This record gives sequence, structure tokens and C-alpha cells, in this order.
Amino acid sequence: MRRALSLLALLAVLGGGAGWILTAPDPIPDDAVAGITGDAARGETVFWAAGCASCHMAPGADAEDQLVLAGGMRFASDFGTFIAPNISPSPEGIAGWTLAEFTSAVQRGLSPGGSHYYPAFPWNAYNKASLQEIADLHLYLQTLPPDATPSQPHEVGFPFTIRRSLGGWKLLFESRDWVIGGDLTEAETRGRHLVEALAHCGECHTPRNALGGLDRSRWLAGAPNPDGRGRSPNITPGALTWTEEEIAAYLFSGFTPEFDSAGGHMAHVVENMARLTGEDRTAIAAYLKKVPAIE
Repeated sequence: MRRALSLLALLAVLGGGAGWILTAPDPIPDDAVAGITGDAARGETVFWAAGCASCHMAPGADAEDQLVLAGGMRFASDFGTFIAPNISPSPEGIAGWTLAEFTSAVQRGLSPGGSHYYPAFPWNAYNKASLQEIADLHLYLQTLPPDATPSQPHEVGFPFTIRRSLGGWKLLFESRDWVIGGDLTEAETRGRHLVEALAHCGECHTPRNALGGLDRSRWLAGAPNPDGRGRSPNITPGALTWTEEEIAAYLFSGFTPEFDSAGGHMAHVVENMARLTGEDRTAIAAYLKKVPAIE
């Protein structure tokens, strides 16, 4: 009995040690971004495509105030309420962050201090963006107004407060691969980059499992809204019957072919998409027609 207990204790220690190692943060090294110079003009395009202001502006912000990324917007979910942080170029935001630290946050879900970010922040989509795009975005954010509003803590309970456990979530659900592969046209490839990476459309339009991981076998097939009110619709070809021209027009105007209009968070998405080029909106439409239809 004593030997058995000793063996169990040893196995527990070894298992705990292995888990600690496997869930350790893995930040972007400085040399991975050495020599990359950002371009603020290109960064503005990344900013709108990625919807940064839609989540990080202050609640109720309008017009130019949407560029003050003070944070504070609340996002309810089954795991608790997540509150968007301040990402303005201030000490309370991202002032002083190196490019490597910023890239680790955006692409690997890690704070400069090495804590795992919750996947409510869509780093699992942004990890498919290029390092150049991240550098461009980093530089553009430095041109925006600073704000001294402190970031608020998320309202989540135990065990979700254990940040190290998010390293285990990453082992299960992190993916740096494209969902849609095969031979794609230039427009479809650009559309895939926008939908799967920058615009992170799958984060709302794809069902999740009980642990919050995306069910990529039902990519863009629609899902309940995390706050429990309504659904994000199925936008695969079987359910979305609009033509490519109608999809592109909706992303610019917010009006459907049936003369309905975008509402809720989708209204912010349309505002962002309208700032992209017509070619980008057409590319998104072409990609959506390439996605397998799901009833």
C-alpha cells in the first residue's frame, strides 16, 4: 500500500510537471520581428478589417470617438463577462509595448507579462495574419489618441480565473491552418485571408463545443450569440442564397437584398467593411461561395 501511494504521488508530481511545461507561454522571440518596419497607412486597413474599434472603443462611442480605444465594452458568455481592455497608446494601454510583445498578444494570446489571454480575444484567427500586417497595425495604433482609462478585470469565476489552464485550451483548440484549402483564385485567397484571419468571421458564425473551441467541421454554419440573445446566421452557400454582388453590396451598405438592415454587432462589422476597397468586399463574397454548404 505504501509503495502504491508513493507511486501515485510520483505520477501526480510528474503529471503536474508535464502539464506545467505544456501550458507554459510561448511568446514571439524578438528576432522573429527584427528588421520588420511597419507602415501606418497599411495598418489602418488592417485595423478596420480586424474590427479593433468595434470591441475596444468605449461603450456608446460614436464618430471619431470610436478611435479612442479606451476599452470597457462588455461581452457576456457562458464562462463569464469579458471586458475589452484599453489598447490606446497610453501607459494604461499598449504604450511601450515592443513589436514582439504586441505580436505575441495578437497572434499567440499572451500578455507582455506572459499571461494567457482568454480566447474571447480572437488571437486564434489573427495568428494567420502576416508579421508585416501586425507590424503595420502596431504602428497605426500609435497614431491614435491616448486615453488614461484603466482596463477593468474580467468578470469570470473559478476555475476560469486560472490563466495557466488556458495553455491547455490552446493545446486543444489553437489552429494556425486555413479551414478552406485547395485551389483558390487570387480573389478567393484574399477573401479567405480576410474572413478566416483579419475579420475573424468564424468567431461568431461557427458553432463551439462545450469548452468554447470552434467546430471547424461546421465552418460558418451559424451559432448562438454568446450573450444568449439571438444567433449569428449560417452564411454558407446552402443557407445564404445571395449572389456575390449582393453580398458585397451588403458589406458596404448594410442593406440586404430583402431591404432589411444589419443590426447589433453586425452593424459595426459593416461599418468596418465599408472602409475596405470594393475589391476586398468582392473577395469576401467570392470566398463565401467557396465554403462548403451546411444545412
